[in-house]
Amino acid sequence: MPRTVYVNGEYLPETEARVSIFDRGFLFADGVYEVTSVLDGKLIDFDGHAARLQRSLGELQMANPTTREALLEIHRELVRRNDITDGLIYLQVTRGSDGDRDFVFPADDTPPTIVLFTQDKPGLADNPVARKGFKIISIEDQRWARRDIKTVQLLYPSMGKMMARAAGCDDAWMVEDGFVTEGTSNNAYIVTQDGTIVTRQLSNDILHGITRAAVLRFAREAQIRVEERPFTIEEAQAAREAFITSASAFVMPVVEIDGKPVSDGNVGKMATRIREIYLEEMRKAAV
Repeated sequence: MPRTVYVNGEYLPETEARVSIFDRGFLFADGVYEVTSVLDGKLIDFDGHAARLQRSLGELQMANPTTREALLEIHRELVRRNDITDGLIYLQVTRGSDGDRDFVFPADDTPPTIVLFTQDKPGLADNPVARKGFKIISIEDQRWARRDIKTVQLLYPSMGKMMARAAGCDDAWMVEDGFVTEGTSNNAYIVTQDGTIVTRQLSNDILHGITRAAVLRFAREAQIRVEERPFTIEEAQAAREAFITSASAFVMPVVEIDGKPVSDGNVGKMATRIREIYLEEMRKAAV
């Protein structure tokens, strides 16, 4: 059966959903998005995603087409209509269309476009890859300078994932001025030999990950030392462990970087522990 999707106030079969060919999301990647995980039929860290959506819209001077409360209801209704137990909800807001193509923003009263759809992912939290870990490559970071805004400009990250696939790996970490920024769709971490978790500090250089914020909070509550600073690929290769975080992968161990094993090349205890803590705590707080 086709999925039920949400487009500009309507719940529709995916086969009937339509957006204008003049929509600025299509023509200029003039839009933002969020992805919220669903576990056991409930939303993981919805408030964090709603807050980041508002920030992204504000940074691009775009109007929010809905309220937090209405957005929560749309998410829940899509979960219900599509019978999602474990999966993802994708949300995209664009600047809409005034009926033609123009680099200049349309008038302020042009309605934004809002689209949401579900992806059914049974056993999302039990991904077997988490027990063997990711192999990654490093690539040059060639994205624009406002990576803190979660825009739909994802061509280079997509190319990075294809570079990783061509190399027989799972993902890529992007490097700028000798330091890792982040993964193609995730934040990057290492664990030093003394057990400190290191990840790049927040700035315009990286996405302000919702899962990142939760993981660092839980780590500090567990009395694990955290340092927010840049690190190099060489430092990562010499680390005790490495891992990534994202809304869909949660906490994913990294066992190889540019063909070199991290430590003994096996999934480490810290990443496993952090993943378990994250999933346990976020399931408790799910809505």
